Amino acid sequence: MSRSSDKSGPRGEYFLDMQKALKAAGIATPTLVVDRNRLNANIDQLMQDLPDGMGYRIVAKSLPSLDLIGHVRARSGTDRLMTFNLPMLLALSQAMPEANQLIGKPLPAQAAKNYFEQMPVEQVDAARNIQWLVDTPQRLQEYAAIADAAGVDMAVNIELDVGLHRGGMEPGDALTGMLDQLRKSNRLSFAGFMGYEPHLSALPTALGWRDRAKNGAWDIYGAALQSAHGIFDEPTMQAVTRNAAGSPTYRLYKNTDIANEISVGSALVKPMDFDTELLSAFQPASFIATPVIKALDQTRMPGLEFADGARKMLDGNLEKTIFIYGGHWLAHPVDPPGLSYNSTFGRSSNQEMLNGGSEIAVAPDDFVFLRPTQSEAVFLQFGDIAVYDNGAIVDRWPVFPASA
Repeated sequence: MSRSSDKSGPRGEYFLDMQKALKAAGIATPTLVVDRNRLNANIDQLMQDLPDGMGYRIVAKSLPSLDLIGHVRARSGTDRLMTFNLPMLLALSQAMPEANQLIGKPLPAQAAKNYFEQMPVEQVDAARNIQWLVDTPQRLQEYAAIADAAGVDMAVNIELDVGLHRGGMEPGDALTGMLDQLRKSNRLSFAGFMGYEPHLSALPTALGWRDRAKNGAWDIYGAALQSAHGIFDEPTMQAVTRNAAGSPTYRLYKNTDIANEISVGSALVKPMDFDTELLSAFQPASFIATPVIKALDQTRMPGLEFADGARKMLDGNLEKTIFIYGGHWLAHPVDPPGLSYNSTFGRSSNQEMLNGGSEIAVAPDDFVFLRPTQSEAVFLQFGDIAVYDNGAIVDRWPVFPASA
């Protein structure tokens, strides 16, 4: 048996009401549902948590829908986005040209070149609101060549390795050389730093491990800022982006001494991977709803029928079998309570098998609800997001095309 929801028992009113809303909306296929009330509460929680002067940047890959991002922008009052691939960059540049976009991972030089070639001429001003992330002196040289060849200006943000060790620069001669190149360039400008440290939330607090790693990350970031202060004047440094954190770690920042903005996306919809102590105040706001295809009062294993009785005696969770529409998602069942995958039968993306105890009460055409473990890939698998609010499906929000 694999990971399951709570012990088998009666269904809660929350999911029964959501099921009623889905049926009333005529939905009968696997659907990603976002609870707008919970989403709003999570946005408000985030904004209340931010220290004075701390900016907020929306992580677009974790909320991959123009309407969803637009809703978060409106409620949070931010115009900052973090963007992760060329299709998303193009879409956001055209839909929200006034928004400031920080690229969240270094894009290949050809992707940056393609951006300037594919953006409509009348909207090319959106490019002035992009911070292009570079992680090596070589990529900086490649971007400089693109800027010169295209006759465009590019604002450059430098990725720092503050302990994650996924690439990026550390303080030293190479970083100083990059900063000096930016100072001398006619086409490139220094936009700031990004230091991502999700590993901090995974470290134990015992024996001061997390605090040591946190202080080490901030020391690296501080040293990089000192290098920049030695090259650029004070007005420039006052204006630069000092980006840090993500959903798992933003609450570690109590002031703006190091970072002046944090990036958060996943916490607002809270997939299961974000059920952490630091995010305990946030509510799950996204679910996969999928119809029940078959509901059986027993569990029979193909070719192993002789052992079914013994298996049922050993595991009461094998008393009932449910086959759902679709499956094999990065998600775990949460309603009806007590459902779990059957590891012997195996996973299926056509008709996933779930098992539960005798208390499970579900019939064909009812819905099973699962919580995604993450949002960035899962949200792209179901078409338009169904927006749930006060007992009804009130809107449908298209998602981005699936892209890396």
